[in-house]
Amino acid sequence: MNSRVVGILSAGFFTVFAAFGIRYSYGILLPEMLPALGISKTEAGIIFSSYFFLCTLCAPLLGLLVDRWNARILLTVFVAVLGMGACLMSFSRTVFQASFFFALAGIGHAACWAPFVTVVMRWVSDKRRGVALSIIDLGSTAGIAFWSIVIPLMIGPYSWRTVWLWLGVVAFVAAGMNFLFVRSQPPTGGELQGSAGASKVQIPIKTVYKTIFRDKKFYLIGLSYLLISFSILIPFTFLTTYATQELKIPYQTAAGLVALIGIAGAVGKLPLGHLSDRVGRIKVMMLCGVLTGLGGLGMTYAPGFVFLLAATVLFGVGYGTIWPVYAASARDLFSQAYSGSIVGLWTVYHGLGSVLSPVFAGWTIDTTGTYVWAFNLVVISSALSLLLLLPLAKSERLKG
Repeated sequence: MNSRVVGILSAGFFTVFAAFGIRYSYGILLPEMLPALGISKTEAGIIFSSYFFLCTLCAPLLGLLVDRWNARILLTVFVAVLGMGACLMSFSRTVFQASFFFALAGIGHAACWAPFVTVVMRWVSDKRRGVALSIIDLGSTAGIAFWSIVIPLMIGPYSWRTVWLWLGVVAFVAAGMNFLFVRSQPPTGGELQGSAGASKVQIPIKTVYKTIFRDKKFYLIGLSYLLISFSILIPFTFLTTYATQELKIPYQTAAGLVALIGIAGAVGKLPLGHLSDRVGRIKVMMLCGVLTGLGGLGMTYAPGFVFLLAATVLFGVGYGTIWPVYAASARDLFSQAYSGSIVGLWTVYHGLGSVLSPVFAGWTIDTTGTYVWAFNLVVISSALSLLLLLPLAKSERLKG
């Protein structure tokens, strides 16, 4: 692995660290933001959904552009926009302001996964793709774990507004790393043996989308992605608030549950990413659905704190492996000529699930007065996501 690849992986790790730190710190900060802004759980869900709504609108465009334009400029500019949105969150006074500022951050986040995944797949050989994407995605779990530990320490002497400023600063640093280290294409004839060193795509856009939309695999994986995204976002939005308000767990311990998700995800990511290189992406996707579903079940009905910790670990391991395995499957199941477009379009499904999840879960909490029904949705959605992959698992098994 040459120095350029190491630089790209480092920039990717830190970009994902910043992006997912900003995304999931919202749920950690929510217990402090609720009384300060005077909002309901449904309104809290609307703020979070605004992030995913704009991210979803921009993701297909960026997935298409990274196949054709300078990825270095795209990743620098959009990650800086992410930082700007996070900084502005510290000035929020109303639901509208918070939604607008977090939507701005969501625009920036649109460049932090599909475009970076596409760049990495160009630079890394087929045999190392699952591991390389898992290294990049370690940034997400590291960001979650880091901020889950640091935020409770900052809340006391400072406030949730100060935390948003620091989250934005980290994103600006990641933008600078992208400018310094990222390059769109590897040199022709490099170490990648033809798998990643392809030139920029010349296939007409209409032809690309026509090919994609005729493939049943695209829809099955996309809908599965939507459901697992819906499932995952509920604990990331409401677990800390649920633990403090309904389970009466101290705030620092409740935030530590989110840190545990990040740590468990990091521990499971590399071995399961490697396993996906050997046994197939679909099988590992299904395993992730089982783990997140069991985790959600345990969060809802755990008879004690130890069981809650175990459920959180299961959920974290499943969550941590989902994104790199789904992304890697784009190159396994579809042509590399439009893998960036595939990942970008799948991000629409991810975004739709993420937009619906916080609002619907928040509404169930406001309506029923309990978090139980919201966390039951984690189990149901994970199970449905798994079932959609069964036809593809059978074909994968036949090929093996």
